[in-house]
Amino acid sequence: MPLAGVGLGVIALLLGIFTMVKANRVEKVLATQGDEIAKIATIESEMRTATAKTETDMRNLRDGIQNALNQVGTEMGAIRAQVTKMEEQAKARPAPAAATKGGAAPAPTGVRNADGTYTIASGDTLAKVATKFGIRLDSLLAENPGIDPRSLRVGQKVRLPSGR
Repeated sequence: MPLAGVGLGVIALLLGIFTMVKANRVEKVLATQGDEIAKIATIESEMRTATAKTETDMRNLRDGIQNALNQVGTEMGAIRAQVTKMEEQAKARPAPAAATKGGAAPAPTGVRNADGTYTIASGDTLAKVATKFGIRLDSLLAENPGIDPRSLRVGQKVRLPSGR
């Protein structure tokens, strides 16, 4: 019996040592996992901070864009009002009267006048006028020595030669 007691004591001792080794390993694993859990908590905190900053930045950006659009709308309204005012002023302004001597009505263009002159119409050239009245271009030029054929103006009078 004493031998059986010693055998049981040795077995109990071996079981105790085995249990201590296993417990030590479990403690090491738990310590490692505790560090990992702490890292996860830190990352989670950083993510919450970054999310809050992003939300604030997005809100500020949205507000800034809205303010800019409001300013553009206000400016467009002001420009539209100015354009409308200018259009109304243009409509209200009387048409300019052609300047004539003695306040008489301006001579019609494109026809021979009673005083033997011709009033230049739009698109007229001296060559066209000469052809229209059957006169020579050089005669028309001689009758109007001060006229530059390249700078005729609508309403300008030219003298027609008295041949016709």
